[in-house]
Amino acid sequence: MEIDIVEGQEKMPVDRCWSVTVVIKSFKGRKDVEVHLFRPDWDYLEEESYDWNDILGDPMHPDMDADMGSGRKLVMESFTPEERDLIVNYFKERYEGKLSAIHACPIDFPVPLGIPALCDLTEGKDIGFILFDKIPNYSLPFVIRGFFDLSQHPPIVEAQQQ
Repeated sequence: MEIDIVEGQEKMPVDRCWSVTVVIKSFKGRKDVEVHLFRPDWDYLEEESYDWNDILGDPMHPDMDADMGSGRKLVMESFTPEERDLIVNYFKERYEGKLSAIHACPIDFPVPLGIPALCDLTEGKDIGFILFDKIPNYSLPFVIRGFFDLSQHPPIVEAQQQ
């Protein structure tokens, strides 16, 4: 299993800045499915302690309304370095034979206004969530969800026929 932790090039404005993705070898009939991990809930006192003027940037599109909510959520659903390390170790040990990779990197700052947070996305035909904390013997001290989009990955059957 490949484990790739990309360190930031500069000091981040907050510790809660880490994105973690796992790649599941085989999931729902698809091969090498990327699952983006996130925290679905957080401490609102922590959220209120941040200076959002230093963290959030301009809107993604110039003609867009400046909604700070999604950018704030994107930061709050991210992980601290300590949480990142716990997640990497947990997934490495628990899902060793099922994962082909674990990737972690800092999110980009300033976070553009209007960028969608994973916790705001809705399930559909090809997209959904894995509720890792609902899987028996879950042992991390915080809740993790995983977002996936199956339309981004070819079916295993097609891969075998080629």
